[in-house]
Amino acid sequence: MTTDESREAGRDAVVTPSRPTIVDVAEAAGVSRQTVSNALNRPHKVAPDTLERVLREIERLRFTPHVSAQQLRRQRASAYGFEVNPSGHRRLGHILDEFLVELTVSAPSHASHLVAFAPDPDDVIAGYRQTLASGLVDGFVLADTRHSDPRPPWLLEQHVPFVSFGRVWDLPELTRWVDVDGHAGVLQAVRHLAEAGYAQIGWLGWPAGSPVGDNRRQGWSDGLAELGVTGDAPTAEAVQDLDEATDAAARLLDRLGPDSAVVCASDLLALGVLRAVRNRGLEPGRDVGVVGFDDTDVAAAMQLTSVHQPVAEAARTAWDMLVDPTSTPGPVLLEPSLTVRASSVREPAAPTRADTRPTAKQARSDDDPPGIRP
Repeated sequence: MTTDESREAGRDAVVTPSRPTIVDVAEAAGVSRQTVSNALNRPHKVAPDTLERVLREIERLRFTPHVSAQQLRRQRASAYGFEVNPSGHRRLGHILDEFLVELTVSAPSHASHLVAFAPDPDDVIAGYRQTLASGLVDGFVLADTRHSDPRPPWLLEQHVPFVSFGRVWDLPELTRWVDVDGHAGVLQAVRHLAEAGYAQIGWLGWPAGSPVGDNRRQGWSDGLAELGVTGDAPTAEAVQDLDEATDAAARLLDRLGPDSAVVCASDLLALGVLRAVRNRGLEPGRDVGVVGFDDTDVAAAMQLTSVHQPVAEAARTAWDMLVDPTSTPGPVLLEPSLTVRASSVREPAAPTRADTRPTAKQARSDDDPPGIRP
């Protein structure tokens, strides 16, 4: 064998790397290595059509997960990513804001920290892809799960650790989640309103198709069945918008009889009911019972009875699942509680003739100014 033949044989013996490199992506997309790097880490610097082409090749070649897996094997970041404000609710103390705070507070006790990143409105996976490619995180905490959610399947495909605050609705075999039992929380609300003496209990929820909303509505329906209520009870729907909730509540009140109450899928919807009640010159609690869900700061400020989610416990459980999955394998379904406030508390009934004599506290002394009673 000649020297040239030996060299040729040596080249043939070289094994092609099983994992694609940034060079492979660049060549496939017809761009430079720097453009590929920008597409992953600084997408705003890349022209839209070029960015689309590069990301398509990254997905086709399965480049990002392999690079990230190598980084994770070399060293752990002890950090997990969290998509800030995934549902777009920026007002009224949304429950995910509280969950983010509790995750941050609990992180040090789990020898970890949180890396927050913003969503890409045009590509649900983009933020996860870029954060993972940076090597800053070991995995992710998901929230705001829903049907047809592309994030869990993508993370599973990339073999990226994650835990979810909320059930992974389309993959019931997955157990790495912690959630709050919305069905049980609404059932508590219905029982409370029935015990308070409201004659009819309606429902204001989100449009059908939301797994969380549908689960909460089922709690209302089962609560009515428990009370022996048959047939269609009054309901209404609204998206998470205060004006729309107020309009929907007004329509619902038209269908409800006197001495009624409304259970809502969220505190924001319940605020719409409070507005509609007061627009009619009625008083929440005394005339119409109102119960929300989430027990936000706004609910406390408005004296709104609401289902309280144990968010701090959910955050601690999520960390336990991430850093020590064998000790907390999941799933974990937490029990909510009901925070009772004025919006669902009836005024005491007027005293009967037999007990109209004032007590010592009720009696006004001769020294009291007119119209003032201690």
